[in-house]
Amino acid sequence: MYLIEAPPKPVGEKRVAFHNLEWQAFKQIQQLLSKHTKAHFSYDSGVLEITMPLESHERSARLIELFVRILVVEMGLMIKTMGSTTLDREDLLKSAEPDNGYYIQNFDLVADHTVNLDVDPAPDLIVEVDITNTDLNKNLLYAGLGVPEFWRFNGREWRILCLQDGAYVECDQSPTFPIVQKSDLYQFLETALLNEVAAEINFRQWVREHL
Repeated sequence: MYLIEAPPKPVGEKRVAFHNLEWQAFKQIQQLLSKHTKAHFSYDSGVLEITMPLESHERSARLIELFVRILVVEMGLMIKTMGSTTLDREDLLKSAEPDNGYYIQNFDLVADHTVNLDVDPAPDLIVEVDITNTDLNKNLLYAGLGVPEFWRFNGREWRILCLQDGAYVECDQSPTFPIVQKSDLYQFLETALLNEVAAEINFRQWVREHL
């Protein structure tokens, strides 16, 4: 009798979580570790998750960023890229450092200054790559911050979440980029993992033909 081992689950991040942590303690940990690591910090109502991205995580995040930028440029839109800028709302006990954050629809409101979430709107679009399980409910985190559109990618599936009445509803298409289907991202990523230059050239041409 032969035993067939299941294929190992993909590992995209290393994570550690702390519970029942006050805001001030979270900020102290964040300040200390930010100087020595490239970790991302997410905090929601006492729960802190520290994430160390690995190669598969970073490749997916950067390629999705390229996907977004191609769409913005070819569609003639404006964009302010926030990257993993810390999004703090101490009054809500929420903080996040997403993989990618963008102002597109609200570009004019934030284009000329450093964003302050106490007075400025949250980014229009947030992208998170979570290949391994996360302890935080990121849907609640970003909905609480008021992010209108939230993309989640787990290495296989792209979920488009749209904020409606304070909660996310899954959508078939992005309201920011309605010309693309989910299959377009999958095809782009499949090509880019072998040849990023070809993926960019092909996708730019595809967008121009479909405008």
